[in-house]
Amino acid sequence: MPPPPSINVIEEARVAVPATAALPSEPLRLSALDAQWLTLPLIQSLLIFVDGAGAETIPPFESAVAALRASLLENLARFPPLAGRIVHQPATGDAAIDCTAIGVAAAGGVRFLVAEMDADAVHLAGDEEHDVEAFVRLVPALDAGRLPAETMAAQVTRLRGGMALGVAVHHAVADGQSASMFLAAWAAACRGVGGVAVAAAAAPTFDRAAVKIPGGEELARAVLRKHAPDLPMAAVAGHLIRPNLSRWTFTITAQDMRRLKRRITELSPAAQSSAAAAPPSSFVAVAALAWVSFVHAKHPAGIVSAADEVYLFFFADCRARLDPPPGDRYFGTCISGCLARAAARDLLAENGVGVAAAAVAAEVRRAAKDPLAGWDWMSTVEGVNKDRMVNLAGSTRYPAYEAADFGWGSPGRTELVSMNQDGQVMLVAGKKGGGGSGGVQASVSLHPAHMDAYKSHFLSYFG
Repeated sequence: MPPPPSINVIEEARVAVPATAALPSEPLRLSALDAQWLTLPLIQSLLIFVDGAGAETIPPFESAVAALRASLLENLARFPPLAGRIVHQPATGDAAIDCTAIGVAAAGGVRFLVAEMDADAVHLAGDEEHDVEAFVRLVPALDAGRLPAETMAAQVTRLRGGMALGVAVHHAVADGQSASMFLAAWAAACRGVGGVAVAAAAAPTFDRAAVKIPGGEELARAVLRKHAPDLPMAAVAGHLIRPNLSRWTFTITAQDMRRLKRRITELSPAAQSSAAAAPPSSFVAVAALAWVSFVHAKHPAGIVSAADEVYLFFFADCRARLDPPPGDRYFGTCISGCLARAAARDLLAENGVGVAAAAVAAEVRRAAKDPLAGWDWMSTVEGVNKDRMVNLAGSTRYPAYEAADFGWGSPGRTELVSMNQDGQVMLVAGKKGGGGSGGVQASVSLHPAHMDAYKSHFLSYFG
């Protein structure tokens, strides 16, 4: 196998918040929901643009870099936590996002890398199997092992026939919904929807007190004492890093999705008892198939036996379900853990995908009724055998392609690079032309020896 392409960093600069920006007067103390993520891997998003593939042609590289830099500066004024630093406050035991005027000045701005790689954009964007090593080189890492820690970095890379934009965001500052909100706003500003239109749009909110969690600040401190006892040291938990995994992306078209939902409805426990079965949501359908395919891939290898209990873990967004709700513009971490369980033999059965869908749907309903029951998600998965668990992230509704049009069309490929667990799945809405409305992209990270069996079972539902 040829060596992975090397990256050549041309420039490392800083993009600072404009002096006229309205910044918080006090640091934002991490909530208990934020604090769990202080030592965990980062959100690393990758967008690959192919010249001539979108509605518009990518401008010359230098022009694209200038546009991205200028619009990032404009956007940081609306998202100051990404221009600050996570700091330790030893007097109280808190950790906080210091995005005050003093904090952003100390941070010096968001790190902005300009690079080049001798790799083909069409190849990177088009292959179903990821070039993992190339992807990793196209996104920046954060200096986050010790507080103060940076909260965001970006990298723009020239490719043959295109370019890549890699964005890293600290998970203690933003969850997937928040990171996506920022990326969409950055894209809108870059393509010229900024100015008056951006000013008129609902502004993000950052007040952690808006998320009402019993225990409040003291609970957040207790979480920090448990998960980050050596502050200001906040090293990434090494046991979560699992290299040498194979990654594959499945594109499920709208027609495929209808076929899958129909199949699940026919195989649901309700249908087996002659009761009327409602079709599952797109999320439940894909989650069920991803879970069952995982069990079918691991069973022949002896990792999962028929007698074992198997698991599907996912997060539920709590923004609309809390009382009072912090609103969909809340920028922070506002997610709760969900764990569906089943006997492996039931998922290996002919109607396994129906059984899985029923278990996932039940967990979705539970989370809707009691959204904060799984806030301490690390305790939820504590003791669970990770070799028998699928870890699913993302949403079938997030328009990852449409929302990432920076003025030269949607990306040819968007991926979460920080998929580092065997059995991890990432969902986003599919791109136009890949199934249109209703299509879904599912990216899977798995041990290479089990990927062929996984693909065979997953694709069998669309043949």
